[in-house]
Amino acid sequence: MTFEIKLPLFEGPFDLLLFFIERDELDIHDIPISRITGEFLFYLRKLEAINIDLASEFILVAATLMRIKAKMLLPRPETDAQGNEIDPRDELVRHLIEYRKYKSVISEMSSLEEARSGQEVRGSLARELEAIAATSNVDAELQDLDLYKLLKVYQRVMQRSDIASRRPVHKVVQYPYTISGQKERLMSRLVAQGQLSFAEVIQADPVRIAVIFNFLAILELVQAGQATLHHGEGFNDFRIGKTVPEEAVAVSGKTL
Repeated sequence: MTFEIKLPLFEGPFDLLLFFIERDELDIHDIPISRITGEFLFYLRKLEAINIDLASEFILVAATLMRIKAKMLLPRPETDAQGNEIDPRDELVRHLIEYRKYKSVISEMSSLEEARSGQEVRGSLARELEAIAATSNVDAELQDLDLYKLLKVYQRVMQRSDIASRRPVHKVVQYPYTISGQKERLMSRLVAQGQLSFAEVIQADPVRIAVIFNFLAILELVQAGQATLHHGEGFNDFRIGKTVPEEAVAVSGKTL
């Protein structure tokens, strides 16, 4: 027995984001990036599973959401020239608000187009018959045809075929990594070792995408108060330690 998965197709990535926001009644000025990113990536994986070609716009927005999420996890916020903290979501919010405005106008234009298509202008039957006869004069077209024109047409067709064959093909690859999974692996190593350096984390799985997932997992652990960062040895290295509960610190510091 086979199961068929049917998903609603959206006109673009912003249409999909607006659907999530309106469905869950979220504040567009205070978007929960982690939640929206997870649902957006889940939708892309479903599209990939049913062999639907993904446009580059969807891939770009997915990368933008992950970039915003990484910025929000960083302990040091980004500031402007006046020292005001910059919300990484501001640019995305502006794009979504503008897209929603254009979308509302497009719906009005569509209704006008539908009403106009129901109307028919008065034409001239004689002129229309003359135009049809002129375009259907096959004998006259064949008389003007020669080998040079055929070669020019063949050349244009081959050029279009070559351009079509060299168009880039976008494919979403699902990596065997998740933020939650990497957090569990890191916490198990911290429980066993106490501390480990970021260089050791990279050496355990030197794949670039694994390094990115591990780095995001470390940032989430630090933000949740489950891990701490310490200066490490060497260039661009640091050590990750497991946070000690306050009760354990109080017991270890008590004089017996």
